[in-house]
Amino acid sequence: MTLMTGTDESAPAISQQAGAAAIKSATGSTLRYRILAWITGTMLLALCVEMILDYFVKIDVSAIAWIPFVHGWVYVVYLVTVIDLWTKMRWGAGRLTTMVLAGVVPVMSFIMEKKIHAEALIKIEAARAALGSRP
Repeated sequence: MTLMTGTDESAPAISQQAGAAAIKSATGSTLRYRILAWITGTMLLALCVEMILDYFVKIDVSAIAWIPFVHGWVYVVYLVTVIDLWTKMRWGAGRLTTMVLAGVVPVMSFIMEKKIHAEALIKIEAARAALGSRP
């Protein structure tokens, strides 16, 4: 079920129960995205530090050699949360692209998380208001 907002007359009407379930699902997706965006961003920064130490400073990084693998798997889980939230919010392809890139561009995940979270909350609140105003 996707989050529907607006007053488009051609859009199918959904029941109060289905609307409440969609809002709850979107709220959960937003929280999962937010958590994974922070974890992914932190792991990406750790990966950058590890690469700087290994390739430029020439320090033995065998103790932190696990960071690239962890970041890779965390990024995969992050992508799942991105697709989950993106489909529920019915955003465009450009938004999906920026959300995906946020996991591989250092610091971008923190910036995008703040923006995406705010926009998702606005859309969720609009859906709540629309659902509450229905007879």
